[in-house]
Amino acid sequence: MAKVFSTFHVENFCFTRKLTILPNSPHFQKWVPKIFSRIEPRNHLFELRSSNGYPLNAVSLQDEGSAANPLPQENDFPEIEKGDTTLSITVIGASGDLAKKKIFPALFALYYEDCLPENFVVFGYARTKMKDEELRNMISRTLTCRIDKRENCGDKMEQFLKRCFYHSGQYNSEEHFAELNIKLKEKEGGKLSNRLFYLSIPPNIFVDVVRCASTKASSTSGWTRVIVEKPFGRDSESSSELTRCLKQYLNEDQIFRIDHYLGKELVENLSVLRFSNLVFEPLWSRNYIRNVQFIFSEDFGTEGRGGYFDHYGIIRDIMQNHLLQILALFAMETPVSMDAEDIRNEKVKVLRSMKPLQLEDVIVGQYKGHKKGDKLYPGYTDDPTVPNDSVTPTFAAAALFINNARWDGVPLLMKAGKALHTKGAEIRVQFRHVPGNLYKRNFGTDLDKATNELVLRVQPDEAIYLKINNKVPGLGMRLDRSDLNLLYKARYTREIPDAYERLLLDAVEGERRLFIRSDELDAAWALFTPLLKELEDRKIAPELYPYGSRGPVGAYYLAAKHNVRWGDLTGEE
Repeated sequence: MAKVFSTFHVENFCFTRKLTILPNSPHFQKWVPKIFSRIEPRNHLFELRSSNGYPLNAVSLQDEGSAANPLPQENDFPEIEKGDTTLSITVIGASGDLAKKKIFPALFALYYEDCLPENFVVFGYARTKMKDEELRNMISRTLTCRIDKRENCGDKMEQFLKRCFYHSGQYNSEEHFAELNIKLKEKEGGKLSNRLFYLSIPPNIFVDVVRCASTKASSTSGWTRVIVEKPFGRDSESSSELTRCLKQYLNEDQIFRIDHYLGKELVENLSVLRFSNLVFEPLWSRNYIRNVQFIFSEDFGTEGRGGYFDHYGIIRDIMQNHLLQILALFAMETPVSMDAEDIRNEKVKVLRSMKPLQLEDVIVGQYKGHKKGDKLYPGYTDDPTVPNDSVTPTFAAAALFINNARWDGVPLLMKAGKALHTKGAEIRVQFRHVPGNLYKRNFGTDLDKATNELVLRVQPDEAIYLKINNKVPGLGMRLDRSDLNLLYKARYTREIPDAYERLLLDAVEGERRLFIRSDELDAAWALFTPLLKELEDRKIAPELYPYGSRGPVGAYYLAAKHNVRWGDLTGEE
């Protein structure tokens, strides 16, 4: 029986460690004396700290939904000093755009910042026939030394590429994954191995890959984790089925459902802004907030992804995951701690408290062709991969409500669309009018101009600004609306890390705070599935809007119905 010693935190080392001492282990005599020689007692207690700096609660890795053949439990193995462990990261679907443009560059950035362990290798796996050197050439075209332009960038890049290897195989072939396992073991050199699989592949082959990896390529001495990219199904039924199938081979704590928007700097800062600033927390309720807007816009169309997009649409692609996750973080109650489970528990409470979505509170649109000057912009159905009679929405706006004491009656508006006039993502908090405002005559009849508004601009040009009213200098009494502005690029010289860097590092460290739990996913789909079913069963025709416009007119009427004016369309930005 293993004896679990207290845990500790090692400064300047990316990995937090939990010591499980196995007296009969052959490594015991080798590494225990070294570890305890480095530990400084702290009132006879040691802390395991996560990447957010808070102590981790003990969470069982047992999962009742697991099948008889799960991957090994993470706490079944001793964790020893970094020289005796190795990390193997396998990118499944290595030849795809996501891997080339996001995953490999993020891994290099982590290596560049010394956030990966001393012993690590990266494997690409895909059906494409490729040699190691061809993979390295492909990766090298997307790597950048954008972090701080240090002089050793070229050397670092060369060292990173030497750690990158490739194995070609079918996604449903246990034999090919067994061959991958042999290569992994060869690179691991007999050390305690931890393995991370990133599934950068279509969802219809998730289960095949997980089955093959679990039976033929999982670690037998350390942990094995799997990062799963969205979409996580297309409704409640398909999502539940996907989860059930994954749990035949994985425990819940081994599944890291990634939503890259949760790794955005401003989304990370949302809870800091609210919970560490006394000026905001008392205002964060229906008593002072009139409405909240979650806005996502792209200034381009499907760009060759029409076939994929037509199967999902903007509601599934953006609203059900990115925007709803941000809404849950925004509206949740104060968690007990910053531990992953405490935060995710509060998010689930928000999602379960939400009023069912009504069709009359939703507007859908689809962009049409538009000529601007000499340039002709194609419509959605002009894409050859999209059916001519498609009613898939490329724009949607919705009014949501939370049935709890804090948010009762406050409209939470979502808006997401493609081929709009601008590209961006932001959260806008519009506060109530000042009761008995002494200066309302200075604003005329438009009291909205006197309303305070807090804006968190997630992208581009990350910023937090608060709109306030102030007097214009001079002898008269003329009021102006100004911004108290924190523009990140002006305040901080260091470049903001990409969301994938943060999330990959958290997955390596076992920090689940920014990943989606299965019951959280169930609650999200339970909110949107009835609406999606009604839209599709009734074949609701989307309102057409010109490519490059501000979206369908119906979105204005939806906002007005709830006494709201879209903050991004006021012309003040």
